[in-house]
Amino acid sequence: MTTIQIEDDHFLIDGVLTYEGRTFREWPIEGLLLNSRMIQATFDDSNPQTVHRWAYPDTRTWDAERNVSEFINALPDYREHGLLSVVLNFQGGSPEGYSKEQPWHNSGYTAAGDLDQAYAERMGRVITRLDELGMVAILGCFYFGQDERLQDEAAVIRALEQTVDWVLKSGFQNVLLEVNNECNVKKYEHEILKPHRVHELIERAQAMTLNGRRLLVSTSYGGGFVPLENVVGCADFLLLHGNGVSDPNRIAQMVGETRDVAGYRPMPILFNEDDHFDFDQDLNNFTAALSRYASWGYFDPGENDYENGYQSPPVKWRINTTRKRAFFDLARQVSGK
Repeated sequence: MTTIQIEDDHFLIDGVLTYEGRTFREWPIEGLLLNSRMIQATFDDSNPQTVHRWAYPDTRTWDAERNVSEFINALPDYREHGLLSVVLNFQGGSPEGYSKEQPWHNSGYTAAGDLDQAYAERMGRVITRLDELGMVAILGCFYFGQDERLQDEAAVIRALEQTVDWVLKSGFQNVLLEVNNECNVKKYEHEILKPHRVHELIERAQAMTLNGRRLLVSTSYGGGFVPLENVVGCADFLLLHGNGVSDPNRIAQMVGETRDVAGYRPMPILFNEDDHFDFDQDLNNFTAALSRYASWGYFDPGENDYENGYQSPPVKWRINTTRKRAFFDLARQVSGK
C-alpha cells in the first residue's frame, strides 16, 4: 500500500523521501512532488442540455466509463516519466479550459451533500491504480463552477465529511486533500468555501480520524495569490497556482512570500496548477519553482480540441502532443527517470 507523509517541508512516499538523492541543476529535488492537473479523469455531465458537448468523435456520444478507463491506462506512462501525483476533484473543473458560465452538472455530490456513488466508484478506481503505481492523489472536494450544486452550508459540510470518511474507510493512504480549488475566486456561492472561512473546513477534515489516522489537508488559491495567514496557520502543506504568472521570477518570489506569511513553519509548498510552459527555456515556471524548493504542477487546458490538453473532454490521455511531450520530457530529466 502506498502511503504519503510529510516531514518538515519534504514529502515522503512509503517512508522514503521522494526522488531520494536527486538533484537537478544543483537544486535538491528529493522531497518534492511533481504533479499534473487531471481533474477530468472522473468527469461526467448529468445535464441533458450540455452532455452532447463532450461527445467522442468516433461514437458521437459522451462516455464517462471510457474516459476513466483511458485515463487509468495512461497512468503507467506518466509514472515512467517521473510524475508522482495527479490532481483530482469531486466537482472537476471547467471542461472548456476556462469558462464564464458553467451550466453542465459535474458533481460528485447530491444537493444535500451525499456522495454520488457512481462518481465515488470512478474516483476509487483511479486512486486504487495510483496506489498500485506508488503515486499520490491530490484530491479536491469543491470547485467554484459547481459548488452551487450544494443546496446550503450544511450540505457543503456534509459533503466534506462524507469525502473524508470515504477516503479513510476505503483504506487509501496515498491521498492529500485539497478542500477546494482556488478558494479566493469570487464565484463561490457558499461563505464557508471563501478565504476568510475555508480554514474551518481544513480543521474539520483534520479532526476526522480512523484508527488514529487522519488526512493531510490544505486548499488552493488562484494564480499569483499567496496563501493567507488563517490557512498557513492550520494547513499541512500549501498550494499555489501559477495561472496568470508569465514571469518565472514571480513564481520564485511567490514561494519566498509564502514562507514569510505569519504562522509559517516548515511545510511543503506545492504548485498544483500552472498553465505556463516554455519548457525549452532554462528559466520557466517549472524550473523557477524548483529553484526555490517548491513542487510544480502542469495544467494543460488545451484548445477545447480532442487532440489537445488534459482539461477538455473528451480527453486523449496519452502523451500525444508537442506540449505534453515537452513537459513529460522535462519531468523525466528533473526526476532522473
